[in-house]
Amino acid sequence: MSAVLVLGSNSFSGAHFCRFLLEQGVEVIGASRSTEAHPVFLPYRWLPHSQQERFRFVQIDLNHDLDRLEALMRQEQNQIVVNFSAQSMVGESWDKPDDWMQTNVVAVARLAQRLRHLDFLNRYVHITTPEVYGSTDGWINEDTPFNPSTPYAVSRAAGDMLFKIYRETFQLPVVSTRAANVYGPGQPLYRIIPRTIFCLLTGQALELHGGGVSTRSFIHMNDVSRATWQIAQNAPVGETYHISTDRIISIRALVENLCQMLQLPFEKNVAVVGERLGKDSAYWLNSKKLHQDLGWKDEIALEQGLLQTIEWVQKNLEILKMQPMQYIHKK
Repeated sequence: MSAVLVLGSNSFSGAHFCRFLLEQGVEVIGASRSTEAHPVFLPYRWLPHSQQERFRFVQIDLNHDLDRLEALMRQEQNQIVVNFSAQSMVGESWDKPDDWMQTNVVAVARLAQRLRHLDFLNRYVHITTPEVYGSTDGWINEDTPFNPSTPYAVSRAAGDMLFKIYRETFQLPVVSTRAANVYGPGQPLYRIIPRTIFCLLTGQALELHGGGVSTRSFIHMNDVSRATWQIAQNAPVGETYHISTDRIISIRALVENLCQMLQLPFEKNVAVVGERLGKDSAYWLNSKKLHQDLGWKDEIALEQGLLQTIEWVQKNLEILKMQPMQYIHKK
């Protein structure tokens, strides 16, 4: 098999997926618009050199370098392309919504137009988000209507619909995934779990938006990577799969659990602040389809994954102190 091309390999999810593939003995080409992130945020750089030798990185921006990307794909004859690249961050999308539309809609449309002419492409795996559903009322399936509530969610819904019509019209071999809230070692500090751990370990007050009443399912990125690879290899063209656990927890309870694990009082370390604009109150993704069709199930319990993440922060605390805690927007 030709090398798997992973777009967005600098992202938390993309970097973990690259590591997973390398551990399976797969050749990987990673592409992102920025140079490689600090190794502390790149799980594939934690592997032995013998496994890292199967990885190649190329700096390619989907907004500007589609000619280079297409030339690379034609040269490598990549049969599987997995796309984690996106302008992410929900709250920040209100500030410059045109940047989110440019990356998540315009660039996606241009990419789809290139992909449809690649006759060697067997699977294009489109990594999307449950944000397209808006706040859910109970458990939802993959056919739940879109109801986005932020510019970010609108941009991702538009991208999803573009690939749907390209599959229907041009038989583009698309499969899609929507994962619950991912976490694990190597996640940037602006995400809730590593941010909470970092603040607790450094004596900084954690700001808890809206009191943490919203509910989520948190799933370890290793479980997501395993599911994504099964979907890439075995899912029928056109299918979409939720990747989630059955355990629902409020953000407040999650933070309380981390406080207990680190033996620190919640009240002295957490400050309740106003809710983010347009934040959805719940995402409850039903993953029965993935269980039934491909035999996947999550294996890493939340407490186990939180301990792994705590250990990663503790081990790399001095390095992390020099890394930004806030999201840095890149146009």
